[in-house]
Amino acid sequence: MRLLVGIVALGSVAEAAQYLVSDLSFGFGSRINPDGRNTIPHYSMQGNPNVPELLSNKVILTPPAPGNQRGAVWADKPLEHKAWTTDIDFRANGPERGSGLLNIWLAKDGARNIGSQSIYTVGKFEGLVLVVNQHGGSAGMIRGFLNDGTLDYSKRSDVDNLAFGHCWFAYRNLGRPSQIKLRHNSQNFKVEVDGRLCFESDKIHIPTGYNFGLSAASAENPDSFEVFKVVVLSEDDVGAVPNQQQQQPAGNQKPLGGTTHDENGQKRSYMNSGRSGQAAISDPYDNAIPDAEANTFTSSKAQFEDLHTRLQSLNHHLSSIFRSVAQYGGIADQNHQEVSVMLGEMKGLLTKLDRFASVENKLENLEREMRSMRSELTARLKESEHSIKYHVTDKHEDLAGHVVKHAAPGHTKLYLAIVGSQVVLAVAYFLYKRRKAGGPKKYL
Repeated sequence: MRLLVGIVALGSVAEAAQYLVSDLSFGFGSRINPDGRNTIPHYSMQGNPNVPELLSNKVILTPPAPGNQRGAVWADKPLEHKAWTTDIDFRANGPERGSGLLNIWLAKDGARNIGSQSIYTVGKFEGLVLVVNQHGGSAGMIRGFLNDGTLDYSKRSDVDNLAFGHCWFAYRNLGRPSQIKLRHNSQNFKVEVDGRLCFESDKIHIPTGYNFGLSAASAENPDSFEVFKVVVLSEDDVGAVPNQQQQQPAGNQKPLGGTTHDENGQKRSYMNSGRSGQAAISDPYDNAIPDAEANTFTSSKAQFEDLHTRLQSLNHHLSSIFRSVAQYGGIADQNHQEVSVMLGEMKGLLTKLDRFASVENKLENLEREMRSMRSELTARLKESEHSIKYHVTDKHEDLAGHVVKHAAPGHTKLYLAIVGSQVVLAVAYFLYKRRKAGGPKKYL
């Protein structure tokens, strides 16, 4: 462990020491709010129509359902450091065609001027914003935008063309949190994603007095954005390892590396716990007593003092172990409660699935009845068709025979009547002419 502390100290000579700015950070401990309240210390939450949901280790800006939600968290105090690093751990989950976007702001009076707006709906703002979304139908992209307070983004149709930097970033449905790291100092501004460089610029210098904030918006088919950690670190321009002899951190900042002394006067080292950028904690196992040769103890008093010191050190270590076990036991109980709640919700969903099974059985019965009705209707139609065909054929044959039987005599009589009437007219005309020719002629 002493070798590790030495390596940390040598590495810190080359890099500037970093201090946690607790007033601008959350998520670096086991719980976001140590008191168990539904608030984020030093941050305010906004949302439309609902405020974000706060759990023990994360804040849900947009829920998995319903869609068209907006949520935001804003730091109450502005950033007053010129050289700083910010780590943001978030996760995005959603259906295959889900969509939404996450905005990381560093803006002046962001809670009042921006709120839960996105880069496409915000008006005039002063500061920086990083946008994470599926731009252009891609798997994911992160882009950077700047504004000096004169440009109204809500009235621009070419907002996408105003980005000063971008990189591809597949962030959806990874099953783990993704990390975005922002670095700013007097030389350059840099954005890293999951440990790799996204983009950087030496022409961007952000003044102090801006507020950190995160806002998210979901579409009708929503993505759920969850934020686990926002850790802001300030840099020491001297570049020395902060410790008790050299320099104490100012204000409410905590050193991330170095040494200190406990109340017993024993030297202890500070080390990082968990992911990079989390709060520095004291290592209780670094005060190991070095081994000594047996011949160095020439008196019973020296032997007793050495035994007393080692027993005391062993007692301290055991106490630290018991405290750690108790702490992890509390975390395990809390996780157990959360899992129990989730299991209860799943049981409720399973009861609904049972209802679906009954509906499925009813649909199957309805299908069988429809098939039976179809078969019966087909048989009835065929029977009716045969009956109609039989009756029509029988009547047609009877009618045809009756017509053949009675139609011929009727036509003969008609023909005879016509011919007889013509003969009678011809005879009458002949007699008329003959009588006229045999009568006396008259002269005028």
